[in-house]
Amino acid sequence: MSDTDARLALIAEWLSRELRLPATRIEPASSDASFRRYFRVFTGGTTYVVMDAPPRHEDVRPYLKVSRLLESLGVHVPHVHETDTERGLLLLEDLGTTLYLERLNAGDDPEPLYRDALTSLAAIQLHGRAASRELPPYDHAALERELSLMPEWLLARHLALEPSGAERELIAAAFAFLIREGLAQPEVFVHRDYHSRNLMVMSGRNPGVIDFQDAVRGPVGYDLVSLLKDCYIAWPRARVVGWVSGYRAQLAHQGGAAGASEAEFLRWFDLIGVQRHIKVLGIFCRLWYRDGKAGYLADLPRVLAYVRETCGEYAELGPLGRFLEERVATELPRATARILSAQPERAVRA
Repeated sequence: MSDTDARLALIAEWLSRELRLPATRIEPASSDASFRRYFRVFTGGTTYVVMDAPPRHEDVRPYLKVSRLLESLGVHVPHVHETDTERGLLLLEDLGTTLYLERLNAGDDPEPLYRDALTSLAAIQLHGRAASRELPPYDHAALERELSLMPEWLLARHLALEPSGAERELIAAAFAFLIREGLAQPEVFVHRDYHSRNLMVMSGRNPGVIDFQDAVRGPVGYDLVSLLKDCYIAWPRARVVGWVSGYRAQLAHQGGAAGASEAEFLRWFDLIGVQRHIKVLGIFCRLWYRDGKAGYLADLPRVLAYVRETCGEYAELGPLGRFLEERVATELPRATARILSAQPERAVRA
């Protein structure tokens, strides 16, 4: 019996024998960029979602902790009905199947969707100050470790690019600048992946929020940039700046960390966005080279475009922007095309 079959048998037994919820059907709900998988369980007239997190790879306790914290803030996260932490099983509320990304790609008006998402994010940041103290800090070591993923996985592995000594120095200088800027921002409760693939469209209490187990205490601009400079869908700069301005006004009205001016708040947003997107460039490549998940490679050009755009706006990042323009932008499409053309059957996200 394969590991997957064994885990499915375990889930079925857990539901029927221990929870008294014999399932009439169990089907895949989703998976993500980790070892976690999700199954939709049909039992009677009710559906649930089971999180399957094999203990040798995953620990469900951070998920449970952050779920409790977010639920206490009024955020619509999947309610946890039952837990088996030793075997890595959780029985969760079913938030349905409709991702924000699905509706946005279908042409739905983004304004009401983003209004709800920004309202939920404001609740997290405004009312989550005490809760954020229970989270690990997004400190210098974490920011530095994440930035290092890009040279390792994008430059060295994906592009087979060896920067010169001068190029390594400019990359290091840009990274040091981004870390200083990130640490200078006010700290709030950070979901860490607050974007269109982790927000569910709900008929009530929209949005449903998922995939929050890696939450930290960190920069106020981080979740906002995850949402508005989304790695999976892009919006015109003018529209993004308008959303940022409206969000800042919402924070300022309620005594949140809104900065001294719109310019300062936008700077926070932009610069932590460069840190995030540099990290993502590395992670999306690592998902292929380490984990065999090629689907994320198709999103690399969008993420790189965010970095290049912002480097053009801030003098401190000008050298990095020129390096990306001259050494990365032209090679990236060719490197990615070689992989996607050779591995079409593996070009899935997770």
